[in-house]
Amino acid sequence: MAEPLPICHLDGEFLALRAARISPLDRGFLFADGVYEVLPVYAGRPFRIGPHLDRLARSLAAIRLRDPHDREGWRTLLAELIRRNGGGDQYVYLQVSRGAEFGRNHAPLPELSPTVFAFCAPLPQLPAALLERGLACVTATDLRWSRCDIKSVALLPNVLLRQLACDAGADETILLREGFLTDASASTVHVVRDGVLHTPPDSQWILPGTTRSVVEELATQIGLDWQATPVSDAALRAADEIWLSAATREIAPVTRLDGQPVGAGIPGPLFRRIRSAFDAMKAELAAQPW
Repeated sequence: MAEPLPICHLDGEFLALRAARISPLDRGFLFADGVYEVLPVYAGRPFRIGPHLDRLARSLAAIRLRDPHDREGWRTLLAELIRRNGGGDQYVYLQVSRGAEFGRNHAPLPELSPTVFAFCAPLPQLPAALLERGLACVTATDLRWSRCDIKSVALLPNVLLRQLACDAGADETILLREGFLTDASASTVHVVRDGVLHTPPDSQWILPGTTRSVVEELATQIGLDWQATPVSDAALRAADEIWLSAATREIAPVTRLDGQPVGAGIPGPLFRRIRSAFDAMKAELAAQPW
């Protein structure tokens, strides 16, 4: 993992990331009382900033935390942070917690000044060899809480589920709840069967992925039928192709699942088409102002 870039934002100030400090009484630290977003940045331009800020606003509203900035305020903050970290390709991690209260109080929810923190890091690049051979995944029971539609900082279940993949020498853990696909530990899962792309519909059990909407848009563009529909465990294992999508993973093929090949065991033809369309979209973005 590459080191973060040097400048962060904390409560209205830009400062060295290594110098940033928050109170140990911050409710984000004590209760995971906060939400976050991750935005990929290409050529200094945030990718899909509107949908990311929309999701941030929904998450804040869901936990009854006032949004500390309007849309233009967020754009200004992000633009300056990206500029101070040199522009180019990177990603921004943005977190808002309820703030610091003098004491530890479950309820009622206090009216505090929210803690706003953001930092940047180099955007991970999937090696060409990995795109050629694909990812290996394992499956596990979805242990997350029942409001996965909130992008909460309470990520311990995700961390432990991702560790299962590491323990197995795999790249990601795909999650099942009562016999149906939900998410992966840090990705959206897309399944191709008989020339149709299937992704589980949004619900309280699934994080609405911003890159997922890009995949669906590109599928329409290349003439690939897609459906938001439940995917059973059996349908997952019988897939012709499986893809993962995420802000920092972009779109990646899965070629092995629980030690068994997915389809022909190599990235499929539809993945190659959708990935090519995604790369063209990134190149187009690099030439546009934001």
